[in-house]
Amino acid sequence: MKRKTGNKGKPEALLDLIDKAFYYGLRPDVLFFHEFPITGWRKWTRKEILSFALELPGEETEEIAKKARQYGCYIIFGTYAKDKDWPGHVLSITVIMNSKGEIIGKHWKARNIKGVFPGFELFTTTVYDVLDRYIEMYGADAVIPVTRTPYGNFAATSTQNEPELIRAMAIKGAEIVFRTASGGFNELDMQVSAMYNQVYVAVANNAYSPENPGFFDDAGSGGSAIYGPDGKPLAVANTKFETMITARIPIASFRETHRQPIIHSELYMPVFERYKSNYPPNLFLQYQPEDLIDAKRYLNEKSRWRR
Repeated sequence: MKRKTGNKGKPEALLDLIDKAFYYGLRPDVLFFHEFPITGWRKWTRKEILSFALELPGEETEEIAKKARQYGCYIIFGTYAKDKDWPGHVLSITVIMNSKGEIIGKHWKARNIKGVFPGFELFTTTVYDVLDRYIEMYGADAVIPVTRTPYGNFAATSTQNEPELIRAMAIKGAEIVFRTASGGFNELDMQVSAMYNQVYVAVANNAYSPENPGFFDDAGSGGSAIYGPDGKPLAVANTKFETMITARIPIASFRETHRQPIIHSELYMPVFERYKSNYPPNLFLQYQPEDLIDAKRYLNEKSRWRR
């Protein structure tokens, strides 16, 4: 786990935790951190976040890459990011870096939940918010990416409470799903996503976070966990402070019996095809809100459901 530093693009605390993970005992093949281990989360404006959001690759990720090469491990972490191909957009991405320090996966957040926060909405750009252009640029297969590695097929997301997303990842061959969180998560959502899809699921949440303005130090912290394909926990962080939990995943023996989820799609597809989501896709192709309050104003009248 990792504290919410609010450190605005400085990876020193993250680098320190990587060193600690290899100082004594087990030498993990994969290190996994939470949604915002470098910057933390505050009620910043778009302009403020763009001033420190990471480029992928960039100066900050090269510092992390040095650690990946030093210890010969994969490193997975979430971050605010910016991209010259998406000027003005604030992206929320989970980065998968291999042991050579190469970024081999940039898994965008699939969607932001809307209509639930008191007085504000998130304005980070997700796949859903620019879906048509995203497909034009990267292809339909990239909407739900799976990154193949020697340790298994990885998928990563910070999206919670949308089981269809995790099922789609498993259908596409994901064997280990890395789920980042910040400020808490639904434990049952994590557990059943492993059980129903018979995959490994890891969730990394932030730890105790002092000096984070507007929040209690332990708000929504702790509980990071690793679940097996039966949904049972393999390891759980029983503290709100920074710690490391580990689990050994026997990927070779897992593959001997693992199959993609068994579903009878012909029963359900007609229902899904008639379903209309509350908010349509592509809303951030039309306008990019300046802050959380502006996002609330902009999205307030975009719902397609009756109120």
